[in-house]
Amino acid sequence: MSRHHRHPHLNTYQFSLHLTCTLSCLISLIFSFSLLANDRLPDIPAVVTFKAPYKQGKPGGTLRTLMAKNKDIRMMTVYGYARLVAYNQDFELVPDILQGIDIKEDRIFTLYLRPGHRWSDGEPLTSEDFRYFWEDVASNKDLSPFGPPIQLMVNGKPPKFTVIDKHVVRYEWEDPNPKFLTALAAPSPLFIYMPAHYLKQFHPRYTQKETLDLLVENAGKRNWQGLHHKRSNLYKQQNPKLPSLQPWVIKTKGPSDRFIFERNPYYHRIDEKGQQLPYIDKVIINIVSSGLIPAKTRAGDSDLQGRYLRLDNYTFLKAGEKQGNYQVRFWKNARGSQVAIYPNLNVNDPVWAKVMQDVRFRRALSLAINRHEINQVVYYGLALEGSNTILPSSPLYNPELSSAWTQYDPKLANQLLNDMGLTARNDNDIRLLPDGRPMEIVVHTAGESTEQTDVLELINDHWKAIGIKLHSRPSQREVFRNRIFSGEALMSVWEGLDNALPTPQMSPRELCPSMQEQYQWSQWGKYYETGQGDPPDLPELLKLAELHKKWVNADNRKQRTELWKKILKTYADQVYTIGTVTGVLQPVVVSNRLMNVPKEAWYSWEPGAYFGVFRPDTFWFNDEQD
Repeated sequence: MSRHHRHPHLNTYQFSLHLTCTLSCLISLIFSFSLLANDRLPDIPAVVTFKAPYKQGKPGGTLRTLMAKNKDIRMMTVYGYARLVAYNQDFELVPDILQGIDIKEDRIFTLYLRPGHRWSDGEPLTSEDFRYFWEDVASNKDLSPFGPPIQLMVNGKPPKFTVIDKHVVRYEWEDPNPKFLTALAAPSPLFIYMPAHYLKQFHPRYTQKETLDLLVENAGKRNWQGLHHKRSNLYKQQNPKLPSLQPWVIKTKGPSDRFIFERNPYYHRIDEKGQQLPYIDKVIINIVSSGLIPAKTRAGDSDLQGRYLRLDNYTFLKAGEKQGNYQVRFWKNARGSQVAIYPNLNVNDPVWAKVMQDVRFRRALSLAINRHEINQVVYYGLALEGSNTILPSSPLYNPELSSAWTQYDPKLANQLLNDMGLTARNDNDIRLLPDGRPMEIVVHTAGESTEQTDVLELINDHWKAIGIKLHSRPSQREVFRNRIFSGEALMSVWEGLDNALPTPQMSPRELCPSMQEQYQWSQWGKYYETGQGDPPDLPELLKLAELHKKWVNADNRKQRTELWKKILKTYADQVYTIGTVTGVLQPVVVSNRLMNVPKEAWYSWEPGAYFGVFRPDTFWFNDEQD
């Protein structure tokens, strides 16, 4: 369990080598496995090895953690981090649920399951679960009206899916699909399998109409599609009856203020002694107000806590270490920007849309922000000031892009706005739009972070100096997102790039119009994701889309590296999002009894899945600790 971070280089040799090593390691253990709970393990389990200071543990115990909303229980899928292929602690991709994988030309992927591997209810995991997803869900117009997931489409074409045998499936595209494996390893992964034996009861191909209609009625759903969607979501953890492959399986039906997860008796990983993982028997998530989480953590109510803790909680938490029997550790946050502003280039208001789409306006807003003040006031001077881009630990990092249009220069910002013709002001010294309205910008927030509000208050003062008034409007996350997607929101605030530690082999789609989830151009992202709507009419955005397409079709790492560099340069120069600071330290509270949790690490959504890449199934309780 080395914590030295390198970056993945995906190729057939790496995966073949990993499989060979796994087989050789297991030969000497094969007889001892027969003495264990053999019927609960795959024929060839995944073996976890340890390097000092990490060590084999002992089974048992209950881990407690705190979340603020019922929806947060989906984080157990993130933290559990059982994936077909997964990042290890060196950020290299290796088979996990899969026994092995064969890759040819980055377009033909043959997946080998582990014979004997079972779902959490004891039913075998087989190629039928992959066939069911592909034929009966992804290719079913009723369940997937927009077609298969975007990660399975290359140049608008789906793969050819083939069942080779009970434990082998193949996906074959005409052109390379380098984003396939990273999608499988994501914190919110691409699920290309479903428990067919359980879900067929909700599908008209396998269940009589009268029976299915009764199930729909009893569930209070409008149709069988709604029922199937509700029962089949492997990410959200909403259905305790849904079989799982994760280390812990939900046992509590929401809504609730206390969710219980119990160890998966058919989990596929073991330690070198042959002990089946996870070590910890049970995970309990208590739901409390986000504002109370630091206090309850200090009181010792959480054994492992990172979510809803902030840098400014550090002193408070540190003072409670002895009483709470925990340690506060600092992990490095791996976002592109701790707080980023997203101008909505697809806002419905035509006057504002024209202003937002002018790069001079976005550059002016960025230049007017005093990032040094934000760093000192909110982050105690411990953060890195710059744009919303990748971090120095990435092999693609360019310091010039981190500083692009981020110097504090209100004089130049004013000049850019004047060059746009926005010279008129009202009696309050606020600039006027071309139609005479004052330039008052409402920045929408999800209402989940006082940190974002603190930063916006400072930016309000900065933008006043160039004649622009800022207002913040909090709302629930779903409302927040819908206002952006509908074009109602003029601007929003959110975290920066999810993956600020990319390698050339990781998809740059976060920086290119590719999905509706992109708050700076959600409608154009939706166009590239689903084909609905109209493409962008801005040359630089069309350039980004074309560069992304070239990256997908690139033949080698060198080509992808050059394309990444062009994408990063265009994104930074056009200031499609406005970053503030990054590298903010993340407090992580760890019980003194909890072993194998890193002292220093990346706190990263992607790649990393926060705790997931460090394998919480190997965490264990040492009751001999004081």
